[in-house]
Amino acid sequence: MKRKLLLIWLVAIGGLGMTIPQGMAQGTPEQMALAKEYLRQSDYAKAEALFSKLIEQDVQFGLVYPDYLKTLLALRNYKEAEKLVKRAQKKYPAVPAYVVDEGRVLQAGGNNAAAEKKWTQLVQTTTPENVYGVASAFQQADMLDYAEQVYLRARQLSGSEKNFAAQLLQLYAYQRKTDQLVEEVLRQVKSSAVPLTYAQNMLQNALRDDEALSMLEQRLMTAVQADPDATAVQELLIWTLLQRKDFGPALLQTRALDRRTQGGGSRVLSLADISLRNKDYATAIEGYTYVMQQYRTGELYPIARQRIIQAREEQVKNTFPIDKEKIRLLAQEYENLIQELGRNDRTAEVIKELGELQAFYLDAQEPAIKNLQEAIDMPRANPNIVAEAKLVLADVYLLRGEPWESTLLYSQVEKSHKEQPLGYEAKLRNARLSYYKGDFVLAQSHLDILKLATSREIANDALDLSLLIIDNTGLDTSAAALKEYAAIDFLVFQHKYPEALASLDKLLTKYPGHSLTDEIYFQKAELLHQMGQFPEAAQNLQLIIDNPKYDILSDDALFLLAKLNEENLNQPVKAQELFNQLLVKHPGSVFVAEARKRLRKLRGDKV
Repeated sequence: MKRKLLLIWLVAIGGLGMTIPQGMAQGTPEQMALAKEYLRQSDYAKAEALFSKLIEQDVQFGLVYPDYLKTLLALRNYKEAEKLVKRAQKKYPAVPAYVVDEGRVLQAGGNNAAAEKKWTQLVQTTTPENVYGVASAFQQADMLDYAEQVYLRARQLSGSEKNFAAQLLQLYAYQRKTDQLVEEVLRQVKSSAVPLTYAQNMLQNALRDDEALSMLEQRLMTAVQADPDATAVQELLIWTLLQRKDFGPALLQTRALDRRTQGGGSRVLSLADISLRNKDYATAIEGYTYVMQQYRTGELYPIARQRIIQAREEQVKNTFPIDKEKIRLLAQEYENLIQELGRNDRTAEVIKELGELQAFYLDAQEPAIKNLQEAIDMPRANPNIVAEAKLVLADVYLLRGEPWESTLLYSQVEKSHKEQPLGYEAKLRNARLSYYKGDFVLAQSHLDILKLATSREIANDALDLSLLIIDNTGLDTSAAALKEYAAIDFLVFQHKYPEALASLDKLLTKYPGHSLTDEIYFQKAELLHQMGQFPEAAQNLQLIIDNPKYDILSDDALFLLAKLNEENLNQPVKAQELFNQLLVKHPGSVFVAEARKRLRKLRGDKV
């Protein structure tokens, strides 16, 4: 408001052609505000007239100096600017910022050599005691290379390479000086001068592309080979491999580190878990096998024994067409493990996993319900395992056509695990149940909450389902097609794939050109893939890729088609082409990291 009134007053005075009588001059605050306003409007001459008077008041010097110097430089009045900075140095000889400013004035006047000499002299005056003031002066002037020289000079004088590590790491990370950052990280991690997590954060912020991460990996590999006992460097290498999703090489390094440090297997178990979550089943199985073989009498043995079965299960479930005989063997492995360890709270998760296999893959719902209920009722069982068993049991009831039992169990988990991932998962399943029934309003009410209040994975699933409902129940769209599509989704949930495929084909005929068409093609492709009909799956994916209208699912289709060519159609060259196409057309896709990893493997890149 004050500035607005000031502007009105200025306009009025200017319009009248009046000058301010000497006796009516404003006070210092008003003059300062007016000078700053002139500077903001780039009216440098008027600003200079006021600042030149204000600077004479010693009490105002520090406040006026920055804007006055900026004004003089804008007017190219380098002589007055040099006088100003020399005056500032005389008044405050211990403030290095004024020396930096003198160099800036010299540079602005075209005397680069003198400016650089002035800054170099300032760097030479650096000591471990004044280093932060000098470095800060250069940083405030955005002269980061000189700030780096200041810290390196102070480090040299201090006699310790550990000193000023955090400051140099921040400078290198901010400037994206990749080589210097990596060398500084290696130096400090070896000497334990900075925590490993701090170094990782610096690297993560600075190295954002695959080429930079590859360079880091190669440099760390060399460092580990040169000094195999440098534990922190090897841990940093493992972290880098995980950033690139190279789980196999990461496991090799982790096993070597575990053997050398007699680590007890916990690092290997953790890496196997990460591999399993990222669907690298072969690496997960290899990691669990190592723990079982090396630590047969340790406390990690039963955990690894259980998880290796889970990893094999996920591998079988995601290798199409699914081999029923392998599923039966997995169920038998679970039975053997339960027999070995007993039916107690330690095996509640195993009992739950067995029940899920029986219900969804072996068509044995009665024994499945019995096992799941046993896990739920198990005294002292982990509450999360109990909640997971309830979710699976609810799914089984849904298979049996008892949705009320399902929603009751989902709601129990929502309540017992409120604001937790399992609670959100239960709400998502309740939303899907409403969707299957065609109650899109109720489904949307659940999804609106999930989109805002949960983990990224569940939020993304909720968003996808929400968009499907919104796009196909709008003002210009009848919900009839979506109700039929939701019923087909329920057939897929029940693993009734042939029936679902036939219904999808009918839907294409019944609603030609509908907004659901791309979803139908993609659903068909996934079902055909799971049934082992790979060429037919590829054809449906190509329909999505070739039609610009289906852009939302284009990256999904490209990734799945590339995988089909790599894993099932024996077309590695075509797979490379498709992965490259994905990286170029969809650089922000969630599939980018996995596509790069698979591309490196197809090209035969050496680690």
